[in-house]
Amino acid sequence: MHYRHVIAAFCGLGLLSACASSKPIGMAPNVEVAQLSGLPVPSGADYTPDVRFSTLRPLDTLQVDVFDVPELSKEVQVGVGGTVDFPLIGTIDALGMTTEEFAAEVERRLRGSYVLEPDVTARLTARSEQLFTISGEVDDPGRYPINAPITLIEAVAIGNGLAEYAKRDEVLVFRTVDDVRYIGVYNIGAIERGNYPDPQIYPGDIVVVGDSPNRRRLDQILAISSAVLSPLVLVERVLR
Repeated sequence: MHYRHVIAAFCGLGLLSACASSKPIGMAPNVEVAQLSGLPVPSGADYTPDVRFSTLRPLDTLQVDVFDVPELSKEVQVGVGGTVDFPLIGTIDALGMTTEEFAAEVERRLRGSYVLEPDVTARLTARSEQLFTISGEVDDPGRYPINAPITLIEAVAIGNGLAEYAKRDEVLVFRTVDDVRYIGVYNIGAIERGNYPDPQIYPGDIVVVGDSPNRRRLDQILAISSAVLSPLVLVERVLR
């Protein structure tokens, strides 16, 4: 599948000019800048065969209870294709439903033909795992489960925090929505100062924390430099 890549330049936050000066990502021919207020939110269609954490997804397990009809009360599992087979009423397309919507659909199908006035409840008993990825300059890069809403700063904390040479103003979030690959460019320091909201991270997102080559190079030079060198001159030369 070929993705179109879009850099989300967040209007009014001064990020577009920052992106242009620091060039956190290469401007390949298939990359364009979009004037957006933030990264688009994924929908259920973007999570095939998975869905967002607020709705049912494949391999979730549900306890379904039909009041006063114990033979219809049972534990069911959402299949890989997002469907649930339920006694009497057949297959339900549960992908993207909430537990309340699922219970309402069971009630609708049972009513009249099988149960006069069905009263159905459904609750999650086991959640299938979804993941996001964090890489680059964090202490513990990798893939981590995301079973509840988290923000970018919380995602960095899950990766055990920023590494020594992390570039706080160069944190990228890659997200695919409607077959378009969006790239959000964020400044952790600006978020911590309250300059703009801490964005939400969704299952499937890839967070990449940039590297500060100037700081890395400075430490390398200081480690091998003679004590006769002036630290001020050395820093000035490195940072030019």
